[in-house]
Amino acid sequence: MKDPNNTRNTAPRRGSPLWIYFVVVILLGVAACATAFAGLTGADLDALARQPVFWILGCFIVFGELRPIITPGSTENNGATTSTTFAFAALLYAGLPLAATLQVVAVVTAGIFRGRSPHRIAFNAAQYTLSLAAAQLVLALAGDMATPTRLWVPDGGDLPLIALAGAVYFGCNDTLVGSAIALHERVPLLKALRWDLGYQVLVHLALLGLAPLMVVAMDRSAVFVPLIVLPFIAVYLNASVSVRREHQALHDVLTGLPNRKLLTVRTEEALAEASGADQSPPRWFGRAGARARRDAAAEPENRRAGLFLLDLDRFKEVNDTLGHATGDRLLQLVAHRLTHSVRPGDLVARLGGDEFAVLLPTVRDEAAAREVAARLRAALGEPVRLDGMSFDLEGSVGIALFPDHAQDFELLLQRADVAMYNAKEGRTGVEVYSPGKDRNSPDRLSILGDLRRAIDRSELELFYQPKIALRDKQLVGMEALLRWRHPDKGLLEPEAFLSIAEQTYLMRSITHYVVEAALAQTAAWWREDLAVQVAVNASGRDLLDTGLTETIEEGLLSHGLPAAALQLEITERILMNEQAYASETVRALAELGIPLSLDDFGTGYSSLVRLKRLPVEEIKIDASFVRRLTGSSDDAVIVRSIVDLVRTLGLRSVAEGVEDPQTARTLREMGCDAAQGWHFGRPMDAATATDWLRRRMERAPEPAA
Repeated sequence: MKDPNNTRNTAPRRGSPLWIYFVVVILLGVAACATAFAGLTGADLDALARQPVFWILGCFIVFGELRPIITPGSTENNGATTSTTFAFAALLYAGLPLAATLQVVAVVTAGIFRGRSPHRIAFNAAQYTLSLAAAQLVLALAGDMATPTRLWVPDGGDLPLIALAGAVYFGCNDTLVGSAIALHERVPLLKALRWDLGYQVLVHLALLGLAPLMVVAMDRSAVFVPLIVLPFIAVYLNASVSVRREHQALHDVLTGLPNRKLLTVRTEEALAEASGADQSPPRWFGRAGARARRDAAAEPENRRAGLFLLDLDRFKEVNDTLGHATGDRLLQLVAHRLTHSVRPGDLVARLGGDEFAVLLPTVRDEAAAREVAARLRAALGEPVRLDGMSFDLEGSVGIALFPDHAQDFELLLQRADVAMYNAKEGRTGVEVYSPGKDRNSPDRLSILGDLRRAIDRSELELFYQPKIALRDKQLVGMEALLRWRHPDKGLLEPEAFLSIAEQTYLMRSITHYVVEAALAQTAAWWREDLAVQVAVNASGRDLLDTGLTETIEEGLLSHGLPAAALQLEITERILMNEQAYASETVRALAELGIPLSLDDFGTGYSSLVRLKRLPVEEIKIDASFVRRLTGSSDDAVIVRSIVDLVRTLGLRSVAEGVEDPQTARTLREMGCDAAQGWHFGRPMDAATATDWLRRRMERAPEPAA
């Protein structure tokens, strides 16, 4: 049954329309009870006390009110209360006094047990009493007036009358509650009645339809009554299992917060509400959220919804220092702080790892959204003490608003992620999405949607290109290059999709996939005695992901590989980003023993001091210089200078984009250590690369070019 107060437990303001309505309904309920009991005789009261079936009914009504059948999508406040069946059966069998008494006792007991306010208990008791009285009036007009001493057992011909009485009971009950909700929400009565009318009709059709069967069973023997209850028990248990499974499917196991799936559903509901497409209140919001929606509805131009993406800073320190068990406890603490720092009606979800999302179903403007974000960061910033250690937590928050920044959930989440990355990169803490800081075009956003599905469909694939020593033609390693087998556009190279992925939460998933796939292939080669180092590329965003080192370490361990089997290539631009350059991920990778390679060297503005301090073993000269090496004296000078610099630093130089023997020979004469390009081998899929390695290992090294 719908609840007029749902999550609110405070009395309405004295003198308000809702307060007056509550008082009138309660007084009418008291009057109905007094009228019903006025007609009872001493014999009736004696019959009520002596009949065991009435006591059994009372127990079932109380239990049904205490433990409603909660199905997926419903809550304790609108679940199916089986007390309806037993109370209506009591009305048919023995009249209004018994039914009203048992129902009122059940409502008061459940209200005290759940800590409901007195005004709420009184209203619910009056609501049921008036509904039962309306049904009793229908029966009385037809001449069927049961009393405790003159019990009534209907036969087949009485079913239309019972159906009419049940319809009146339902109509009265639904109207009483709907009126309270309409006054509370300040919406028309018909609109309030329509919100879950279909659900309530189906529930009451089933519950009231069982009442005549209950009467027949009671009349035969009180022993039959528990048998009628068995189907309720079966339904209750099945519903409990369904609700538990639904909760597990829609919530994070560790924190109990909603997961991405539930966040998607709730955000779509909020966007529909904000756009005016659906004015019914989703059950999950509660009345505090409904009040916020009502305020927004009063000013249509201010109908906005907000989505935050929050990522913890330096969370890996906890896992590394105190272990994963403590890290899990910290995530639970963070979840607690976040849920207690948002407004009533807002939703906090965990997307995975140390990444959380916050949905604001209604928000006035950007300034209001920033206030909520600041409150979240302030809550996180309070010192944490775990296992005798005290440390501070910080989080970066990205904000995207509907309809200002996006019209649907996926785009809203993507733009919140862009804003969060800008906040993390700029160390500002909170950033609102700005089109000027987002390089994504509509075409690229379409690619993003396809890419998201490509990860789930395993359309990403690694190709491998060899790196060859220029002096003796020995194999130095294989570079893993990502490709996307797009179902419509064919085989796509990274330039077509990675630039947009680097600004989104998808980059983490892609990087973890690449690392795992590269390690799996490397382990397969090592098992065949094809020991070769495989290099994978990492973006600046990857180096801000504190979980990257952990992923690599676990991957090496699971595949039984040494750290030297994997090389990580980072671009020269990392030297221009102080935060990424000095990130704990770079230090942790070096401590783990993962060799680092500096890719695309010569295209940025490197500081020699930083270059010397960065723990790399290899410098890769950008292909744009190498391809013009034999035709441009300027490029030849640049390449020679880079080779000399790398040799001075004690590192290995690798030239990219070598496509002909003359370029390879010139590089060798300059002292370049190794090269890769079409001259030595094009990128190959895993099977082709395996055959290439087998053939190469079988024959002797080739003579120098």
